[in-house]
Amino acid sequence: MGCAAAWCRGRCPWEALLTALGTAAFVVDAVADVWAAGGYVREGRPAWALLLLAPLLLSSLAGQLLSWAWHRADPPGLAPDGCPPARPPPRLLALCHLLQLGYLARCVHALRVEVYLWRKEKPSEVELAYAAFLSLDISLLRLFETFLETAPQLTLVLIFCLQAHTAQYFQWAGICTSLLCASWALLDYHRSLRSCLEDKHPLDAPFAIVTYFLWNLLLLAPRLLALALLGALAPGLLAMHFVAVWLAMLLWVCLQGTDFMGAGGWEGLYRAVVAVILYFSWFNVAEGRTVGRSTLYYTFMLCDSTLLVGCWLWTHWPLPAGSLLAWALPTAAVSFAVGLGLRGVYYWWLHPRASWDEVDFGRAGAQPPPPGPANPRMATLARSFYSTAVVGPA
Repeated sequence: MGCAAAWCRGRCPWEALLTALGTAAFVVDAVADVWAAGGYVREGRPAWALLLLAPLLLSSLAGQLLSWAWHRADPPGLAPDGCPPARPPPRLLALCHLLQLGYLARCVHALRVEVYLWRKEKPSEVELAYAAFLSLDISLLRLFETFLETAPQLTLVLIFCLQAHTAQYFQWAGICTSLLCASWALLDYHRSLRSCLEDKHPLDAPFAIVTYFLWNLLLLAPRLLALALLGALAPGLLAMHFVAVWLAMLLWVCLQGTDFMGAGGWEGLYRAVVAVILYFSWFNVAEGRTVGRSTLYYTFMLCDSTLLVGCWLWTHWPLPAGSLLAWALPTAAVSFAVGLGLRGVYYWWLHPRASWDEVDFGRAGAQPPPPGPANPRMATLARSFYSTAVVGPA
């Protein structure tokens, strides 16, 4: 039961607050997308509205399918007996997913469980494990939603601003908020990954958390700007670029032989989603040391993004006086370099290590503690990221 203890030791109020904020953000984000699309329609730009809503619809469909597949794969006795509130019945869950509300239903149920544990004087280990199980699934779905919806929409907003040669204050606010949320989703996923490992210290040192957050932010922002520049130059070229790189990343994922969804035909959907994530950011899916794979990936990202920016500059050089891009492009280059530097700093000096640990840059030997139950999906990803991780059985 070490996973549950590590997840919930003094964190029940904090987890309940984060779940509540995440649920509210999900609802507000969906309403804001519809509101923004309506604004484009009123301005006589229905194509922009459709482009903005397309990632929302595709993300929702993929998320509901994955969430439903996970519900079907979960053991029937997952929820502990006598732990209110009871898990929604299968027919209600099926209806929620059909209405594209499956993720919201997960968040609401997890929030009710976390509040119940917070108010309970002495929650049992089984109850803590159940709450951790729910939280880890939500963290993973949030990460998928970030790169299926938020990242494409942010790219589109940047394209709109570049084509209009200006940006409204609400657009600047949306761009900054989306970047922060995407980096937070990566941080939350990484912390969740470590929380379900029996032999890993949690990522809770403030300086390590800030560094991890910053290097993801600094690497993601230049990538999105490069994609937006190509989209502003020729939307058709960006579409062709996405298909080509997505197919290459999909092939790379398939060659690594992922087995995330287990039996059934859902593995193809998972691999397709991971290929979208890799179009924007690093995501490890295979066991073993990741130095070589991540180095190859970031080298490709650097070359690809440089080529995209170069294509834009070829038709826009010299930049007009006072152009926003006159300082944005050098800033993006510095951002990428600093982001890679912070990534190295994190893994060399700030990455939390237990006595028995192997990560990207080091290994030390000792007997691991006895395993405990863990979320099987996060356990699979944990074994991919940490090749010697001890993960309890589901």
